[in-house]
Amino acid sequence: MNKALNGVTILDFSHLLQGPFATQLLADMGANVIKIERAGSGDMFRSMTFFAKWVGGSESPNFLAWNRNKRSLALNLKSPEVHAIIMEMAKKADVVVQNFRPGVLAKLGYGYEDFKAVNPGIIYCSGSGYGEDGPYVTRPGQDMLIQGLSGLMANTGRGDQNPVPVGAGLADQIGAMNMVYGILSALYYREKTGIGQKIEVNLLAGLIAHLNQEYVGVLNLGEDFVRPNSGIGHPGMQAPFGVYETADGGYVTIAMSPFKTLYETLEAPALAVYDDLGTLFEKRDEVWEKVNAETKKFGTADLLDRLLAADIWCAEVKDIRKAAEDPQVTHLGLITSYEHPRAGTVRVVGPAIRMSETQPTIDRPAPLVGQHGREILAEFGISAETIARLEEGGDMTVSEA
Repeated sequence: MNKALNGVTILDFSHLLQGPFATQLLADMGANVIKIERAGSGDMFRSMTFFAKWVGGSESPNFLAWNRNKRSLALNLKSPEVHAIIMEMAKKADVVVQNFRPGVLAKLGYGYEDFKAVNPGIIYCSGSGYGEDGPYVTRPGQDMLIQGLSGLMANTGRGDQNPVPVGAGLADQIGAMNMVYGILSALYYREKTGIGQKIEVNLLAGLIAHLNQEYVGVLNLGEDFVRPNSGIGHPGMQAPFGVYETADGGYVTIAMSPFKTLYETLEAPALAVYDDLGTLFEKRDEVWEKVNAETKKFGTADLLDRLLAADIWCAEVKDIRKAAEDPQVTHLGLITSYEHPRAGTVRVVGPAIRMSETQPTIDRPAPLVGQHGREILAEFGISAETIARLEEGGDMTVSEA
């Protein structure tokens, strides 16, 4: 199948979420992603899971989520022979991706300058928590930590409770998108000039960039966000923007909508006394309580029908299982599956975009540790004798499907 990134080869040293999600997105687009893992244990995400359970009894849902469409080559990166082999591979590669702590790979001889020396056109994308220099360079850069440091967590949750991290690895996933954005831009630049480059992506910068409107508001308006005690959905917004209860135990979100339209639709004319922008902000907790009392008079489906008929911006709040069965999610084909040699049928979220000529697809399951090591090295001209020696010496792991 014709894909946008056919012919692009990526040496992917990344682990956990940020780098692997980025390279998965590129792999979905047809890039030849060679996942270079640690001999033996592989990517750290292989040993992490949710609910203390394993898909198919042995596989991590975390790893399965971010590593489809890749082949795995598991090597001992400290081995001089392995280093020489990877540098030979680099001569034919287009992109290197890694998200170890700053300096870790460079000490092993896999920094940007090492790859550039053998392939001046190489694009080297490096991900980190806080950047590759500065006072936090040695700190661990994990998603929840960045949510707290960036200001996002202080904006989330109710004012009379602790700040709340969002229920997904948002900083990592934004970091992944920035990696893709940088890599595609660098590929386009190299196509025009023949010049490769180093790309540095960090979680802190990425998440702060996505808080731009919040930073612009605070730094220019002389106000600080204060989380409301009610279900108002953003600390800078007035009522009714928020989450509301329904009669059958459900929840509905109501976004930016004319307040007059809302209270008329709810048949609650007494709410008219709040219909002023300043009042809706200053008394937003009180307004939320009043509106919530009205929404609780309706079942979830009835309330949604009523609000949507009045063109009020609203939606049901769903958990993961219900969202996966949502009719629009089904229509878009967002939930799909692949067959894994050990986990069996794995249900996953498919590519999020549609392309008329080069549609991204899922062609391979997430690999086993080193599953494709022999075929990858053979493709790069490494002899069968060398491959056998690497295996026998413990410098390469090959897991059979």
